[in-house]
Amino acid sequence: MDVILLERIAKLGQMGETVKVRDGFARNYLLPLGKALRANEANKKRFEAERSTLEARNLERKSEAQKVAEQLDGKSFVMVRSAGETGQLYGSVAARDIIEALSAEGFNIGRNQVELNTPIKAIGLHKVVLHLHAEVEIAIELNVARSADEAERQAKGESLTSADAIYGVDEDALKPEDFFDPEADQDGDEE
Repeated sequence: MDVILLERIAKLGQMGETVKVRDGFARNYLLPLGKALRANEANKKRFEAERSTLEARNLERKSEAQKVAEQLDGKSFVMVRSAGETGQLYGSVAARDIIEALSAEGFNIGRNQVELNTPIKAIGLHKVVLHLHAEVEIAIELNVARSADEAERQAKGESLTSADAIYGVDEDALKPEDFFDPEADQDGDEE
């Protein structure tokens, strides 16, 4: 199905372009959300008549998204979660959790604006990309830790999942000879 895009859509095209998309994508996503019109003569004339207002609205949305991006730039958000000794979370951090953390700080971001392909399942510092507008995206830092104290230590660059942090052992000082005698008979036969 050929459609006329009413806004820029990533990996598809710019506003005003006529593109060919699958019928289901057009019927279930583009047309109901008002992101496109069917490409026929009547809709082409309608688009040309409304082009200036659509461009103005798009520019306004982009400037609002740019302001939010400037406020978010360089921010780090702390998520306190239960985790095991190895740093594996007992649950996970999903897009919904990120939205809650952002709204607690006063940012109104939709769940579909968070690019998180898989949930976060380990403590540490994670980069999460937010698509605030088709032309504006920003990466925020998510500090997932077991406590606020651990989050501060992680922010300073300290690793909390290494043997040193967990057991108080220097990993570099450990050698295989510390655990077994290379001279000993390995197969267990007494000769």
